[in-house]
Amino acid sequence: MKVQVRPGDTFWLYSQLFRIPVQLIEDSNPNVLPTSLMVGQTINIPGFIAEEYMIQQGDTISKLAKERNLAIDTIFLLNPNLNPNRLQINDRILLPRLVTDFVVDGNEAYDFGKLEKDLHRLVEIYPFLKVNRIGDSVLGKPLYEIEMGRGNRTIHFNASFHANEWITTPVLMRLLNEFIVSLVRGNPIRGIFTLPLYNRNRLSIVPMVNPDGVDLVLHGPPEEMKEELIEMNKGSLDFSGWKANIRGVDLNNQYPAYWEIEKKRKEPKSPAPRDYPGDEPLTEPEVMAMADLAQRKQFARLLAFHTQGREFYWGYENLEPPESEVLANEFAKVSGYDSVRYIDSHAGYKDWFIYIYRRPGFTFELGYGVNPLPITQFPQIYDEMLGVFLAALYM
Repeated sequence: MKVQVRPGDTFWLYSQLFRIPVQLIEDSNPNVLPTSLMVGQTINIPGFIAEEYMIQQGDTISKLAKERNLAIDTIFLLNPNLNPNRLQINDRILLPRLVTDFVVDGNEAYDFGKLEKDLHRLVEIYPFLKVNRIGDSVLGKPLYEIEMGRGNRTIHFNASFHANEWITTPVLMRLLNEFIVSLVRGNPIRGIFTLPLYNRNRLSIVPMVNPDGVDLVLHGPPEEMKEELIEMNKGSLDFSGWKANIRGVDLNNQYPAYWEIEKKRKEPKSPAPRDYPGDEPLTEPEVMAMADLAQRKQFARLLAFHTQGREFYWGYENLEPPESEVLANEFAKVSGYDSVRYIDSHAGYKDWFIYIYRRPGFTFELGYGVNPLPITQFPQIYDEMLGVFLAALYM
């Protein structure tokens, strides 16, 4: 929601009027100097939207504010020319409304278009979120990173490396949505107040690493690649089992952490719906974008969401730091997932991150069953991952 600065207005005043942390107002207006507000300047107020209201018999500004638990001055901010003594029935004014419902539904098929729509709406309501385009998929879809927070350490989450594991994206997006609603409202999540987490950390979230693959699983092949993809899929029109990117390369088998071992032992030996590690590491644009992001942001810890198995992996070649075990023990407690230190696997994003940076990295296998998991598992998976999300930021 946007307001116009009046004489004497400050960010502190806005934070008191709307009962939201001043840090969120400052971060929603990154190009505005808080100490030098100019009359008439447009300011973003996060967490609120302006709704048109038609004056009814008996309405007063005081009555309207009290009914909505608003400070009277918030109404005057949105209606600078309003004369409270001359309200007329059927006059139209703007009233601020705190957004308490979630933008992200989650209980639905979640394709790239849905992701873009939700991102646009979230940034519109919560402009302290920053969305970066970190690269592009094979078909030119943007790879989005959501960034927020004030801390010195960067905590990274990602989802949908694998196409038929797309349920991980709405889970991660809903976690983000609940966190930012909590920030604005000042309500704790499971007893934890989130503003200290916002001040301590910087979040980096890539909610859909493989948008081409996700859309292929949910909608079938694009016309320009239809014949090629059907042939790669052994003649089948059923793409529900597809894990790879649109070129048939497994994006989580592409990183230079003993990649040559995976190349030698993996089948197939050419582009396929799953498991093909490519002819060389780091050939795919999605993989290169994620490697570059880790290099630029220097994550303090990394959590990658996959499906399925209700377990997580946290070690690699005995290169993980002692902090990893402490985190793994907490993640196991809050999620109920099995903690697995080592598996016989290489070339994954988590593997490479530990191999290069010697920092905590985790691969979570959400839910249980056969991929793609049914959306009916969303509520349980979300409940299991909420504790993990909070612990990753708290510890």
